[in-house]
Amino acid sequence: MTVNKRKKNSRMHGSHTHGWGAKKKHRGAGHRGGRGNAGTGKRADSKKPCIWALDYFGKYGFKKKNANIIKAINIHYLENHINSLLNLKKAVEKSNVFIIDLSKMGFNKLLSKGLVSKKFNITVDAATAKAIEKIEKAGGSVKVTLKSNKSESSKDKIMDLKDSK
Repeated sequence: MTVNKRKKNSRMHGSHTHGWGAKKKHRGAGHRGGRGNAGTGKRADSKKPCIWALDYFGKYGFKKKNANIIKAINIHYLENHINSLLNLKKAVEKSNVFIIDLSKMGFNKLLSKGLVSKKFNITVDAATAKAIEKIEKAGGSVKVTLKSNKSESSKDKIMDLKDSK
């Protein structure tokens, strides 16, 4: 335990830059070319940086206003953190089955990464087929609340188009 810790000011006596490198560096924003987007304007007869040629400045493209934001969680997270989820009352244990509502935790999709050794009853908006398979294999169940709007996979549609020719 440090009893008498000296202040940085007194520790730096005699170092003449006090940990800031060269003397010229510890000033305003001069060493880094200004603040923010400063220094991007015209310069005299000099070779312009390649950053001006790129799409570095401005906004480009489109941003979908009501994009479906997926907040996913893996099985291995539930498996490894089940004790803390029980302590936080995010999960409930009834006769060796852990009941978890992922939508209340802020997640809307269950992914299949990880191994399952416990029984889970999970309620979630969406889940991958492999995740459902793994949890059911371990003796649990997954209740998917939202139906997928994909009626058939894109591969099936392509195959149907080829067959119709």
